[in-house]
Amino acid sequence: MAPSRHADEGGQLQLMDADRVEDEEECFESIDKLISQGINAGDVKKLQDAGIYTCNGLMMHTKKNLTGIKGLSEAKVDKICEAAEKLLNQGFMTGTDLLLKRKSVVRITTGSQALDELLGGGIETLCITEAFGEFRSGKTQLAHTLCVSTQLPIHMHGGNGKVAYIDTEGTFRPESIVPIAEKFGMDVNAVLDNIIYARAYTYEHQYNLLLGLAAMMAEEPFRLLIVDSVIALFRVDFSGRGELAERQIFSSIHLDGSWHLIAEEFNVAVYITNQVIADPGGGMFITDPKKPAGGHVLAHAATIRLMLRKGKGEQRVCKIFDAPNLPEGEAISFCFDGPCLLLVLTITLLSQLAKI
Repeated sequence: MAPSRHADEGGQLQLMDADRVEDEEECFESIDKLISQGINAGDVKKLQDAGIYTCNGLMMHTKKNLTGIKGLSEAKVDKICEAAEKLLNQGFMTGTDLLLKRKSVVRITTGSQALDELLGGGIETLCITEAFGEFRSGKTQLAHTLCVSTQLPIHMHGGNGKVAYIDTEGTFRPESIVPIAEKFGMDVNAVLDNIIYARAYTYEHQYNLLLGLAAMMAEEPFRLLIVDSVIALFRVDFSGRGELAERQIFSSIHLDGSWHLIAEEFNVAVYITNQVIADPGGGMFITDPKKPAGGHVLAHAATIRLMLRKGKGEQRVCKIFDAPNLPEGEAISFCFDGPCLLLVLTITLLSQLAKI
C-alpha cells in the first residue's frame, strides 16, 4: 500500500506509514471493491461519475436516486446494492459498538480556549456545524482559523488533514491565513497548499463542486469542508415567495444529499456559515428580532448550530443555539478580529504545548 500524507509537529502534511493508512481507511470501503463482487467496471465508473466513491456513500443513496444515473437499470442497481451490503455491516449495532465507533470523531480546535470548552473540544467531524449571525460577527474569520488549525497534528487538537473551502460570496482571503499560520508556528506555504478553494456562482455550480470534492476526499486525507455561506446562492437563484417552495426542495436535496454524505462517508467536519433575516414574529419585547436564513430545512440539516454576535469592542460572543449533546451556554471571551484573534491563538497554542 502506498504511503499517505501526514502532519508533523510543524503542521506540514508528511508521509505516514502503511499501518496508519489502513487504520484511516477502515472507516470506508472503496467503490472499486464492488468489482470483486461481480459488478462491471463500467458500472462502477458510472457511480464515480455521479460522485459516489465509497460503498458507504452508495448505501446512503436511495435506489430511486441510483436508477436516475444514466446507464443504470433497476436490475443493475439491485445487484450493486446487494454487492455493497456484503462488504458493509449496515444493520443494527449495540450501544457499546456505537460508542467505540464514536472514538473516530476528531475535534478540531477553533483557536479560542473558551469556544473549545463550549463545544466540548472543538468542531466535530461526522457532523455539520452551522454558525449564523450578522456581518462582522466572526463567522468567516472562524472559517479562516479552522483552515489552519485543521492541519495541526491530532495531539495538538488539530485534524491532521486538508481543507476544502467553497466560497459563495467571495470572502475568502489567503492573506488572512498568513498571520494565523505564523502564530501557530506553521509553514505558511504548506498551509496554503493544503487548502483547496473554489468560488461557487450558482447553487448548481455549488452542487457540482461537491460531487468533484468526493473524488478528492477518496484519494487524500481531508478533515474539513467549509461552505461560506450556505444559503446565499439559493436566495439569489430563487427569489420571491413564488419560488420559495422550489428553493426549499432544492436546498433539502443539496443539504441531505451532499454534506451529510461527505461528513459521514469520509469522517470530515463540515462548517457552514449562514446569514440572518428579520423575524417579524419575534415579538415586541425582543430588541433585535432576527433568525437564521434557510428555515426548517437548514435547521434540521445542521447538527450543531452556533449563534454569533458582536460583543464589547472587538469581542465576539458565541451561543449554543442547538446541539444534540451540548448544554446551553455562551463563550463571552470569544473574539476574532485583528490583534485580538492573534492573542487568543498565541495563548491557546502555549497552553496546548504545555500539556504535551
